Amino acid sequence: MTSPAESPDGAHVPSLGELRAQLETLTTEAFRSELSEIDRLPTLEIARLMNGEDATVPTAVAAELPAIAGAIDAVAARMARGGRLVYAGAGTAGRLGVLDASECPPTFNTRPGQVVGLIAGGPPAMVASAEGAEDSKELAAADLDALALGPDDAVVGVSASGRTPYAVGAVEHARALGALTVGLACNAGSALAAAAEHGIEVVVGPELVTGSTRLKAGTAQKLVLNMVSTVTMIRLGKTYGNLMVDVRASNEKLRARSRRIVALATGADDDEIEAALAATDGEVKNAILFLLGEVDGPTAARLLSESHGHLRAALEAARR
Repeated sequence: MTSPAESPDGAHVPSLGELRAQLETLTTEAFRSELSEIDRLPTLEIARLMNGEDATVPTAVAAELPAIAGAIDAVAARMARGGRLVYAGAGTAGRLGVLDASECPPTFNTRPGQVVGLIAGGPPAMVASAEGAEDSKELAAADLDALALGPDDAVVGVSASGRTPYAVGAVEHARALGALTVGLACNAGSALAAAAEHGIEVVVGPELVTGSTRLKAGTAQKLVLNMVSTVTMIRLGKTYGNLMVDVRASNEKLRARSRRIVALATGADDDEIEAALAATDGEVKNAILFLLGEVDGPTAARLLSESHGHLRAALEAARR
């Protein structure tokens, strides 16, 4: 058995034997003997088995909805004060955080750096394995320090096992700096959830392929991160009902979508929509206010600024 060691800061580094013992306790790592000959099954049967496994994930997420909602409200409150949402994870968990963060600017027109995804090992780890980087809490602290993390920010540590040092270290360091912390794991009683103010543990059970947490655990993490970012953006006024009114029209498809959103919100005809968008520099939210509030472009911009980007509040002000 490999002898225990210490990290540069004096922390205990588990030996390989200790790590193996830890893995034996994790639900996500459990071996399913009934699937031990899955490789001998017809492809359609394997696909049915996998589909059946995936179908259990939403139920596991549903069991954690109160915890998820509490975390979202806390994140939205920080972001309303100008803070950032930061995801931190390693491997699959880190890649999912980077993915969710990267989709916020085109979907919700978030400003650069408002939603950030940190992955252990940095950008190269998105396309090539850098799994060794996950063992460093110090690396997580350094990555957060590079962002000049503050008390208005929110950090979501993501780890299927709930014990990944990079994710746990990110949450611990963020909490010490006064930032809001959320820990998302797929095992009960996780160190990650315990370290965070808001712990979310979506227990999806053993994987179809033993230990491959890019499967059900990854699906669960994707669902929760989608929920965190989307509902937070709804709370911040980035939608009008279920319309994506803060969409950034950066290509032809999105320009067409922008016009359709204005039409759905206002019932205006094409000529009215084009005139509204021309008067508001192509901003969907402003164009809707222009049409429904019967105000000019500069007034629409002012009312939205005064309402902190909430279209409903701006409309109420315009109609007074």
